[in-house]
Amino acid sequence: MPKVFFVGLIHVRDEAIWQSYVSQVGAVIAQYDGVVLFRGEHVAQMSGSMTHEKVVTLQFADVASAMRWHDSPEYQRLISIRDAAADVTLVLYG
Repeated sequence: MPKVFFVGLIHVRDEAIWQSYVSQVGAVIAQYDGVVLFRGEHVAQMSGSMTHEKVVTLQFADVASAMRWHDSPEYQRLISIRDAAADVTLVLYG
């Protein structure tokens, strides 16, 4: 079965709150058999426009697994922390 990927584009407004979110979200991703493939920061703009300076890519086995993580009570509780800290665009690709 093909893997699916969440890609998050992130603009941090409050680094301290963001670090609180980051310190908790990894365990929730792992709890739902997800893997953080990549976290990175904007280095150079080669074309187009970009308003986010950070990116994250998560991998899940399938759409159902990805949605179980996203809709889980554990992750839903973290969304208010995430949203207090950053502007996040989160897209699922398969």
